[in-house]
Amino acid sequence: MVRSVLIALFCTLAGLATAHEVRPTIADMTTDGDMLRLSVTLNAEAIVAGADLEGVEDTNALELSDEIDALRALSPEELGARLSEMRGTLTDRIEIDAGTEAVPLTMTEISPGPVGNVEIPRDTVLGFEGRLPAGADSIIVTWPAEWGKLVLRQQGVAEPFTGFLEGGTPSGPIDISGGGAETGLQAFLSYIPVGFEHILPMGLDHILFVLGLFFLSARLGPLLWQVSAFTLAHTVTLALGALGYVNVPGFIVEPIIAASIVFVAVENIVSKGWSKWRPLVVFAFGLLHGLGFASVLGEFGLPAGQFIPALIGFNIGVELGQLTVIGIVFALVFVALRVDALDYSERTGQVFYGVMAVIFIILTVLLSSSGLLSGFEASAPVFLIPLAALSLLCLLAATNVDKLDAYRTFVAIPASAGIALVGTYWFVERVFL
Repeated sequence: MVRSVLIALFCTLAGLATAHEVRPTIADMTTDGDMLRLSVTLNAEAIVAGADLEGVEDTNALELSDEIDALRALSPEELGARLSEMRGTLTDRIEIDAGTEAVPLTMTEISPGPVGNVEIPRDTVLGFEGRLPAGADSIIVTWPAEWGKLVLRQQGVAEPFTGFLEGGTPSGPIDISGGGAETGLQAFLSYIPVGFEHILPMGLDHILFVLGLFFLSARLGPLLWQVSAFTLAHTVTLALGALGYVNVPGFIVEPIIAASIVFVAVENIVSKGWSKWRPLVVFAFGLLHGLGFASVLGEFGLPAGQFIPALIGFNIGVELGQLTVIGIVFALVFVALRVDALDYSERTGQVFYGVMAVIFIILTVLLSSSGLLSGFEASAPVFLIPLAALSLLCLLAATNVDKLDAYRTFVAIPASAGIALVGTYWFVERVFL
């Protein structure tokens, strides 16, 4: 039974390891006299395929996933030709208004990136320009909802605008001469959800590391020590990376992050309990995870005039995401802990976790086959199948409560083993594949 649960959990998470991530589009906007220019970096294949990216974080969840993979295999020249055929459609879909007048755009550049791993998005740069009407002093930008999220950055002016657009919502007036930058409070508040979503649902490797910390011990003290060390460490390198003082390439950071997941998970299995060296190890790995967060934040950029408030907001969002992960998992295993402590009966645990496993499986089927997820950030199996597997492990612990340390034997160790397997897969993939 334990083996079956581990296999199911590993297969689910391994599938996510090769997820076709949907990254936000980055658009740099400049003005020169009456000429407005946009340099847009995006994942063009999904747009060429006609996919609707609103609320989507993984193109594997789309019916057009295979077509998108095929487009990623095209040479830059072939993809460029496909985009050239869509010039009129692409320019018409981006709406820029100056007062009551629309600003027509023309396409000036099509630069697809080289062919790489078709399971990893490649960047394509598109250039647009349009002539502003006489006397225009501000513009409003509306990005198509079906093209996903947009980070819009104004360049070449004092106090530039930086905004995060999604769902087809207009930007609001942007002063062409600058001065439309967010206030400190606005920047702080707007970057909290950006940090949160880079844990839930996008930061699966960071989620697994935090869960690795959680499954070492059910006691609050060890968890607080570890989370505090991890938070302090990744805050330091996140700040240094965002300020440009530290820059380690992703091909170095990402495999080490995967290795850190393996380390903490395996230590959970082989150690006999809390070690005084564990916070130091977690701190060291936290430094590396902070570099990972910094690379993500680099995709968005930080508003130059409100760098510190935005950085703090992003970091608080990350912490809220991590605490949410811990809170969800603790709430799920709480009954198993109480059964293990003989506070609740074996029967209570069996009924509770049997019902929870069935609920998670039914929700996975219903939500995956309906249109209810159209506004969600990720598909149902991303979270619900692992929660169902964890429920089954807790069911085993409750059933075998007569055995010594049933929670550790049937929940903490198997869950840590599953986390270690996924971390190992990621390490191999990131180094050799």
